[in-house]
Amino acid sequence: MASQEWNAVDYASNARFVSDLGEPVLDLLQAQAGERILDLGFGDGALTERLAAQRVIGVGIDSSPQMVTAARARGLDVRLADAQALSFEDEFDAVFSNAVLHWIPDFAPVLGGVRRALHPHGRFVGEFGGHACVAAVRTALMAVARRRGIDLTLPWNFPTPEEFEECLVAAGFVPDVVRLVPRPTFLPSGMPAWLRTFAGWAFDPLPEAERESAFAETVELLRPTLRDSHGRWTADYTRLRFAARLSKI
Repeated sequence: MASQEWNAVDYASNARFVSDLGEPVLDLLQAQAGERILDLGFGDGALTERLAAQRVIGVGIDSSPQMVTAARARGLDVRLADAQALSFEDEFDAVFSNAVLHWIPDFAPVLGGVRRALHPHGRFVGEFGGHACVAAVRTALMAVARRRGIDLTLPWNFPTPEEFEECLVAAGFVPDVVRLVPRPTFLPSGMPAWLRTFAGWAFDPLPEAERESAFAETVELLRPTLRDSHGRWTADYTRLRFAARLSKI
């Protein structure tokens, strides 16, 4: 299984759109002043900071030490923790997550931890990559790897709404909203920067001397479909947006 390591500087330069496009999810959350809300996988803390501006008591967790350091520099209450092993018990009115769950191969441990972390009438709201997200990018990565004799295993988990709704129900949630949102996303730094930030791991199995040529080949495969006549790149994102609450059971 490939793994993703985050660099706070690269993230701020090449992935600012992730938090900038998270506003509709904050609207869906409908946070109320004084609520205690857990930001599950906060990145560099930009959305956690926006929650704090709404007079919400925000707590963030992330598995990246670099991201924790960056968020603490913003003055945020954040902790280094694994979303698959949450230790909170009955502490939050809501749990919020943006662009995180598609990095987790099995949703069950996360959803179980979120359930335990919530108050009895708590809610879970978020957005992440859904079915068909970055399909062109995935196809190009696998094609380039296969030409070099590598059977590439991608780390992303992009479910259909039906699949994720089943997971929510199995964990004891009542889904209110579970839908796909097609969202072609302009990449200010271009596709090469996006690949290095979000998929640099894909080239690690190759001998070091071959990595740059494989990287360049991937970019060229994507050029006809994701780059316009003015040289601007757009990623073929599809997001899965959801809102759920704890059942009364």
